[in-house]
Amino acid sequence: MHIALIALSGVRAHNPELTALGLTLPGFVERGKTVASLPSLSLLTLAALTPDEHDVSYHEVDDITDVDELPECDLAALSTYSAQVLDAYALADRFEAAGVPTVIGGPHVTALPNAALRHCTAVVAGEGEVVWSNVLADAAAGSLGGIYDARGHEYDLAEAPVPRFDLLEPDRYNRVTVQTTRGCPWQCEFCAGSILLTHRYKRKPPANVVRELRSIKDVFGRPFVEFADDNTFVGKAYGRALMDAIGGEGLHWFTETDISIAEDDQLLAMMKAAGCAEVLIGFESPTPSGLDGIELTRNWKRQRLDRHTEAIQTIQEHGIAVNACFVLGLDGDGPQVFDAVAAFVERTHPFDVQITVLTPFPGTPLYERLLEAGRILHPGDWSRCTLFDVNLRPARMTVEELEHGLVDLGRRLYSEEATSRRRRGFKADWRRGRNRARSGSPA
Repeated sequence: MHIALIALSGVRAHNPELTALGLTLPGFVERGKTVASLPSLSLLTLAALTPDEHDVSYHEVDDITDVDELPECDLAALSTYSAQVLDAYALADRFEAAGVPTVIGGPHVTALPNAALRHCTAVVAGEGEVVWSNVLADAAAGSLGGIYDARGHEYDLAEAPVPRFDLLEPDRYNRVTVQTTRGCPWQCEFCAGSILLTHRYKRKPPANVVRELRSIKDVFGRPFVEFADDNTFVGKAYGRALMDAIGGEGLHWFTETDISIAEDDQLLAMMKAAGCAEVLIGFESPTPSGLDGIELTRNWKRQRLDRHTEAIQTIQEHGIAVNACFVLGLDGDGPQVFDAVAAFVERTHPFDVQITVLTPFPGTPLYERLLEAGRILHPGDWSRCTLFDVNLRPARMTVEELEHGLVDLGRRLYSEEATSRRRRGFKADWRRGRNRARSGSPA
């Protein structure tokens, strides 16, 4: 068989004011566009799990209206997120009409597999690595169909193959992804990634990560690498072992983690030495009421609110930029949150800042709670799951206040003057850290 692996990419906000603001202030939606432009690591991994008797090709679709001709193949495998799922369905409909069996996977169809089945031959729910061999065997036998359900069957990252980075066009990407961990133990109510695909926090052996990095270098030279993790450094012993392993690879990289790394100076030093350029940290809200109760199992982030300022300074003093992420529209936050975020950013000057709106992704506890309460504005309109479009009735402000507050805060945070101040703040932190290191003063 020839298998066409097709990634649906691209983030487009519905709000026209937001879209226009994104054009004039690129930092506003920069992180969302970066994520959307990353190659699909899941499809590249499935390609590596495909026996040599089959041929594979990799394709990315940003806008299905630009797809004049479908790739010739015997099986089309699509991967998509909620915001692009309607495009994925439309593309699958075209393959099906052409007589090509189609399988769709990803977090969205894991949550709603039966809806996806109306548009394709088969659906993969959960971690695709678990059932991919079954999909291929049935496709080859002409019996592909139904839901291939991996939920409840946890995949061991130690068994993960080196993804087929050789299928990518090197000139198309300015960064490439590697996964070192999967899941996050904090289990925030709104987080689709850590809840839908796996219920365990998993770590890939550092030696396996090194093999993947070297494979990337064989194809791309020395690109910027993004760890496709929800929380890389929850386990500090693993983090130090990982840094030991990749320290000699000569790469610069970005990852997502939490503020607990600020409590480990040795780990921060190792991260910097191993090429860490920036970490994204979900601060979510600068207020106690906003953070209270957003996690399913603990109130971990709320308990550490008073450490946020010191944590940003400590991390940046090691020369690692902080991308501080905030979620607007949390149940505990009213209109005052916009000024609170602006004041927090002005005081702590993280190198980057990301603001999104609370988004009820299907399959998350947040979605179920808001749907039952009648607080979702457009149920089933998945194209609004962009992280920048309001699709819920906030608890302590109006929809209009949230929409206008998001746009106004974006203007304040992403102006040239505000961005320059943050950059200067980061440089001052780093300079202070270097001076302290030279003098031998304690942190």
